[in-house]
Parts: sequence; C-alpha cells; structure tokens
Amino acid sequence: MTLASPRLDPKQATQVLAQIDEREVVEFLQSLVRIPSINPPGDVRDAIARCRETLEAAGFAIEILAEEETKPNLIARLERGSGPVLLWNAHVDVVPTGEESAWTHPPFGAEIHDRRVYGRGAGDDKASVTAQIMAALALARSGVPLRGTLIVNTVADEEIGGVAGSQLVAQSDTIRPDFVIVGEQTLNRVCVGEKGGQGVRITVYGRAAHGALPWEGANAIEGMARVIVALQDELWPELAKRTHPYFHPSSACVSLIEGGVKSNVVPDRCTIHIDRRIVPGEKPAEVVAEIRRVAEQAIARIPGLRVEVEPAGWGGREATVVAEDSPIVKAMLAANQYLGFDTTLTGFSMATDGRHFAARGYPTIIYGPGDPSLAHKPDEWVGIDEVLDATRAYALAGLAILGGA
Repeated sequence: MTLASPRLDPKQATQVLAQIDEREVVEFLQSLVRIPSINPPGDVRDAIARCRETLEAAGFAIEILAEEETKPNLIARLERGSGPVLLWNAHVDVVPTGEESAWTHPPFGAEIHDRRVYGRGAGDDKASVTAQIMAALALARSGVPLRGTLIVNTVADEEIGGVAGSQLVAQSDTIRPDFVIVGEQTLNRVCVGEKGGQGVRITVYGRAAHGALPWEGANAIEGMARVIVALQDELWPELAKRTHPYFHPSSACVSLIEGGVKSNVVPDRCTIHIDRRIVPGEKPAEVVAEIRRVAEQAIARIPGLRVEVEPAGWGGREATVVAEDSPIVKAMLAANQYLGFDTTLTGFSMATDGRHFAARGYPTIIYGPGDPSLAHKPDEWVGIDEVLDATRAYALAGLAILGGA
C-alpha cells in the first residue's frame, strides 16, 4: 500500500510511551519464561493462552489458527477503521534445555539477577513476544487516534521450521498485512532482511573390504576427507569474498558426518551435511552445483570412489531484503531515532519466520531485544532494559504507521 512517509508526533509519542509500565513488562516476560514450551514436542497452548488473555482483556479481537491442537497460533486484532494493516510476529516455542547441570539458573525459573531475566526462551523469543504485546497494550490504552489495523501474531513451531506456525499464518487468506515486523534478537537494531540458506548432502561411495586388506577396498571416509579439504581450500575462501552491506559474508560449514560400519571394515560409504548460508544475489541451485563441482574434482582420480551431491534437510531459500525507503523501514528507524537508539540498517544472519511472510510479498523487517549469540545456550538471558527499549520502539513504530487519524 502507498503510505506517506511515517512520522512521529511528539505529543502522541509521549502519550503512548506513558502507558508502558516496567513492572507489568517484567512480570509478563517472567510468566512466559516459566512456561516450558519446548519444541519438540512444541506444545505452546499454555503460552498462547497467557498471551491471549492479556490481549483479549484489552479489547483485541481474537482468532486462533491451528492445524495441530498443541500448536495454536494467536491472531489478535486492534481495528481502527480503514488504513494500513501492520502485523507483529514472534514465537513462543523454545529449543530444549540440554543438560540442565550446565545451567547456573533454573531454565524455567525466570530469575532476575543484575537486571537480567534468565531462562530458556528469555531472549529467543519471549522477550520479543513481550515487547510486542506490551507495545500493543500501550497503543490501545493511550487514547491516541489510530487508523488501520494492528495484528499481534504470536506463533508456534518456529524452532523446527514454522510449517505449523508462521507459514500457516502467512498463507492464510484472512491475513493480508501491508507491513510485517518479526521479533527476533537484533540488539534492537533494524534488520531489513535475512540470509538465505541451503542444506547440502554429500555422499562418497567406495568399496568395502577387510580392514587388514585396505588395498582390496576403496575407502569412502578417506575420499570424503579429500572432499572436505578441497571445499576448505578452494570454495570457502571464495565464499568469504561474497559480501553484502547488510550481512556477514556467504558461509558454509560441515555440520554432520556419518560413515563406516565397524572398526575393522574399510568403509564403503560416508555422508556429510553442509549448512550453506546465502547472501543476496546467490541462488540455492547454484550453490549446490558449485559444491558438486568441487566434490567431483576432489576424488576424480581415486579408483573405486564416486560422489553424489544433493539438496537436503532444509533451505532452498534466497536471502530477503526490504528496500530502505519502505514505509516499515522508515517507521522503525523513526522510532529508534526518537529514542536515541542505533539507526544503522543491518541484516540477520540466522533464519527467522520472516521468510514466510517475505515469500508472500509482504514487506518484512526483523527487530527485537536480546543478543542472538546467547540463543540456544545454557543460562540464556535478556536484559530488562533491552526489553523495555524494544517495547518503546515497537509502540512508536506502530504509531508511525497507524497514527495520524
């Protein structure tokens, strides 16, 4: 939709920000962190119920979209007549805790130490869920005239791909946003897109033999070693040269390896998986093809070996980038500038649910509190001040898009 350049009225901004209460924000975040919405299995019903009751009490119209009973997705609307439709998306499912003995603080205790909330999902992604819901309440309570619709979309399933979560929502005919902000850990910086990705499986086939007679076989693991070295020497340095202003360079890493059947048998098969991250301009099919070329050349002169390279596991998606002059970028920058936060545009290196909305053509950015380097680790935490800052920024970005009635 065509929208005038977003701007903030200082008086209205003050009215909205006055509705944000630190105690309410912190207690809501703690209540979410204490709900163990681990994925797998991905049962988020209690977490979604907590979000629903808060928004419903504030007058939001509620819809639940789900294909699986244990994975409901919340769609809460604040409708103020005709105008733009702004959607805020964040997820309540979290990764498993791992070995709990590695945690200093209970993973679902939501303990506060040094103005940090500790717990699995504190940063990824319940801090963003909290910021979005508390900002939505601030807009609803402020009395500032709005136009259009704010949708708070709290979802399941992000940690295993989002098929039952944001992908389902993005493909719904009842959800047609003009702009989307996906909450993830960006250190409250404005991310205008995310890297693409492609999983790649490489299998080297050889010939089995007795371990005492290795010359009778063709060792698939040794062949794979040649492939890995060739990738490291020839392709990885080239990827490091593929840069983009918003992203870290292209990258790849060997993330899994499997081979052999017994310690005294020459292995006839070895498989690795590669996690390949893509910057704008690269195509998934092309990155598979270049890995195939290097792998084939690495073992071309080794008798008895052959190699297969194919897409695998996940990915097959290009990087996404929103134009700098998009109204949603300008609105988020206006909020950060008003609050004195960083206004440098950047990109997100990890996969987010934003890709599902971007694939439908919805202008999508990523923004939220927390440091992504703390995600999925023991003693995950988020700073209270970061969450409060994100709440203020979300509220002002919403005002910039929906204000001016």
